[in-house]
Amino acid sequence: MVKLLVTGGAGFIGSNFIRHILKEHPDWYIVNLDKLTYAGNLENLKDVEDNPRCRFVRGDIADRELVDRLFREEKFDLVANLAAESHVDRSILDPAPFIETNVKGTQVLLEAARQRGIAKFLQVSTDEVYGSLQPDDPPFTEESPIRPNSPYSASKAAADLMCRAYFVTYGLPVVITRCSNNYGPYQHPEKFIPTIILNALADKPIPVYGDGQNVRDWIHVEDHCRALDLVLQKGQAGEVYNIGANNEHTNLDIVKTILRLMNKPASLITFVKDRPGHDRRYAIEPSKIEAALSWQPQVDFTSGLKDLITWYIEHRPWWERVKSGEYREYAEKWYRSLTS
Repeated sequence: MVKLLVTGGAGFIGSNFIRHILKEHPDWYIVNLDKLTYAGNLENLKDVEDNPRCRFVRGDIADRELVDRLFREEKFDLVANLAAESHVDRSILDPAPFIETNVKGTQVLLEAARQRGIAKFLQVSTDEVYGSLQPDDPPFTEESPIRPNSPYSASKAAADLMCRAYFVTYGLPVVITRCSNNYGPYQHPEKFIPTIILNALADKPIPVYGDGQNVRDWIHVEDHCRALDLVLQKGQAGEVYNIGANNEHTNLDIVKTILRLMNKPASLITFVKDRPGHDRRYAIEPSKIEAALSWQPQVDFTSGLKDLITWYIEHRPWWERVKSGEYREYAEKWYRSLTS
């Protein structure tokens, strides 16, 4: 049996990744280590909470004693580090938690993995470490310089460099993925696409930063999880793999598309003051992972948005509990049941 440590598994991408692994690898056993910050929601994993191949541990990846104990007890074969503070606006308000989790926490995991001889360490990063592109610039490649522009992206860039150092200095088999913007089920309501959908459902104004012409490359979370699975199994140690869908859209175009799919008026669009250091454009060149690992995105963007709108309509209790904070009560109740 393969033993996999997934950090941040109660979050958006992490919970989808755990669900993917349980489905695709019946002989794998997962330990999900999550601090359960505001973005960690155990309801994201309610459908697999009784699965004997998935154990939840509440804890901080920056807690060296806890991490070391877990590595000794479980004897992991693989590590997938998805734990991160990830909201740019929050990083602008207070960068400190981003340094603690994204930089220190990653180093704690790397050191534990080094001492235990892990077969593969997957660092899940972001295209934001590359900085911003101009409209006519070619997409980022794995060779693009790292030029982060927000405290969040700077903390992820620092973590990536620490991973590289552990590979070069200690020979730890680390692979790094840098993905474009994700969308899909279980994404926190504060994020861009969920905000559009939920505000439109309530006929509330939809805030759009600046002129709305900021461009992002969007990928469905299920496509991302398939890529992570491939990199974890077959990715070459020391390499970086960009994961993108060649699916660039302006923020304003996405708002208009969702409003059209929901039959809502464009008058809901409200332009607001741009945030500091707002990157103008991200675009990822995914040809390396496509050629090396035979990966291709499968979810059409418009179809994915339609399905996601339906998902949010059908999962109103989930997002209402997230917005009200009640989801934390569920987490506390489940955690008490595990430790009693």
